[in-house]
Amino acid sequence: MNSPARGRRRGKPGTRQAVLDVARRQFLANGYPATTMRSIAAEAGVDVALLSYYFGSKSGLFSAALALEVNPPLLLHKAIDGDLATLPERVIQVLISTWDDPESGGPLRVMLTAATQDPEVARLVKEVVQTEMVRQLAERFGGVGATARATAFGSQVAGLLLTRYWLQLEPIASMTVRELVPWVAPGLHAAMAGPRRRVL
Repeated sequence: MNSPARGRRRGKPGTRQAVLDVARRQFLANGYPATTMRSIAAEAGVDVALLSYYFGSKSGLFSAALALEVNPPLLLHKAIDGDLATLPERVIQVLISTWDDPESGGPLRVMLTAATQDPEVARLVKEVVQTEMVRQLAERFGGVGATARATAFGSQVAGLLLTRYWLQLEPIASMTVRELVPWVAPGLHAAMAGPRRRVL
């Protein structure tokens, strides 16, 4: 008789879905910062280590609970890892390629539409962006006013996503990534740098 592989954690049938149901309810009811892996595990009646095994992290669990094919904070982390001089171009490339993809982008576009219509979803998305994504950008930028610069950067990215996928304004909605870069990247570079000091 074959024995189960050591170190592999198995939940009962339906455990994963039960955890996702609890996670979605808690995220929407309590918000992203107040919801913890432990609180979800406690309500679902499972060991918190099982959540780490299934989802890896809180942001991974959030993505799964909202039926996202990708983990947005992890996606951003991959995009900003590299030379700061070309960071805006990489962010545009990674985000647009992911959002354009039917499999990975479909759930993201559904989430975006829901955020424009449901205040609870909008609040949750805002908290994830602020807690996970703006923080990542600020740490990567460093220096004076890093959080403000990261927020300005994020607001321009959010505007691009809304314009392309929700409002579907032309020609932005139909541009290729290569066509978008010269229109969008300069603004992102300016946000990274922050306002210029006046010379008296």
